Amino acid sequence: MTRLPRDWTGEQLARALGRLGYEVTRQSGSHMRLTTDMPGRHDITVPRHDPLRVGTLGAILADVANHFGLARDELLDRLLW
Repeated sequence: MTRLPRDWTGEQLARALGRLGYEVTRQSGSHMRLTTDMPGRHDITVPRHDPLRVGTLGAILADVANHFGLARDELLDRLLW
């Protein structure tokens, strides 16, 4: 199991998820709503914290991995490169 990054900010995660087709569709206070329509509509909320808590990052990645039908480690490999 790949270790989660400990120093990612919400902004960095949003940029990385942009490679998978996510776009910021709304921002309210310190949270961003990201949406993708590939392969179907999926919305996630990413806090703009610096850094993100490991549990928060893990939960967001698990949700995105589930949407794309990937293992979390496989998703993390795609986001890191």
